[in-house]
Amino acid sequence: MKLLWEIILFLGYSLLIVAISKYILVPVLRKFAQSLNLKAKTVGNLAGVATSVPELLSVSFAAVTGLIGTSVYNILSSNVINFIQYMISVWINKNGKVIRNKAIIIDLAMVTITILIPIFLLTTQFETNMFTSFLLVGLFLLFYYINHNTHKLYLEKAKSRNIEAIEKETKWVKGKKDIMIKYSIYLIIIGILLFIVGNALSKTLENLCLYFHVPEIIVGISLGFITSLPELITFFESQKHHKSKQEERLGVIEATNNLLTSNTLNVFVIQSIGIILYQVFAS
Repeated sequence: MKLLWEIILFLGYSLLIVAISKYILVPVLRKFAQSLNLKAKTVGNLAGVATSVPELLSVSFAAVTGLIGTSVYNILSSNVINFIQYMISVWINKNGKVIRNKAIIIDLAMVTITILIPIFLLTTQFETNMFTSFLLVGLFLLFYYINHNTHKLYLEKAKSRNIEAIEKETKWVKGKKDIMIKYSIYLIIIGILLFIVGNALSKTLENLCLYFHVPEIIVGISLGFITSLPELITFFESQKHHKSKQEERLGVIEATNNLLTSNTLNVFVIQSIGIILYQVFAS
């Protein structure tokens, strides 16, 4: 009976994190980005950061409790599910031709690498220590550099005048400062709320693995499914938002950068944080 209760708590806390991310965090970030008239690529990056918050919380709390294997399985399943959801959203929105652009192809190649790296960590005796975390952060910076330059090379030159007008960033004006202050306060409050729920989830994770001996692979993969739900919403939302023929490329660019940012943050930054927390608190 206690095991059933812990499973109910695990699902409840996990779904609560997803609900907060989907209905509060992601909309706030999107309104924040739109109020500043940011580019589709930038909006996608912000959405990627927002939708990675559940992974950050689950991986961090799992690592603190000594469940480093759970965090790796969580990252792997999240990244695989993110990629599948992205391809489904592109197919349903009939934007397959847009992903043939060289910049997007390169982005998707990097997404594939973010899936292969956790597989490598799980199937080899590669030690997860501080050096590994520094190496992963270095790869994150490299991926960001490649993404930035390939978009400049293959997408910005291909923009039509209309798309350039749509994506043109506005200059700083006095009213923007008030907007940034307001949304920054919202984000701090949301972060505190997520921390409280994440702390409760960590205790449930510890009970499931340590006291009821539920394998880390099962808990990790379950977390991966749950924490990938916000990405599913944002992939469809981005392409729905840019639905017209003129803007369909912007929707795919936004969704692709959402996917790439989310996956690279998961495997390079969040996994590094998990390793560091594990070394400090649980190793």
